[in-house]
Amino acid sequence: MTNETSLGRDRIELMTQRLEKALSPTVLSITDDSHLHAGHAGAQSGKGHFSLVIVSEKFEGLTSIKRHQLIYQTLEEMMQTDIHALSIKANPPT
Repeated sequence: MTNETSLGRDRIELMTQRLEKALSPTVLSITDDSHLHAGHAGAQSGKGHFSLVIVSEKFEGLTSIKRHQLIYQTLEEMMQTDIHALSIKANPPT
């Protein structure tokens, strides 16, 4: 059983679409962790907490910080309107 809400699923779908289009990942997993943060200030604002695992050739030669920046750029305004916290594991293929 999942703890994702309809809003959380919609946000995951939009994040997935944007990340797939921009980064062509070979691995992509997004989990809605918002239920773990009930009562937290970010939860009160209506924004979600998510965990992201992504593997993409676009990360080849990039530092961890540059990978994260690329993800933030890809998610653009969602980082302001829909996402309060995003845990990221981003790697190039091994």
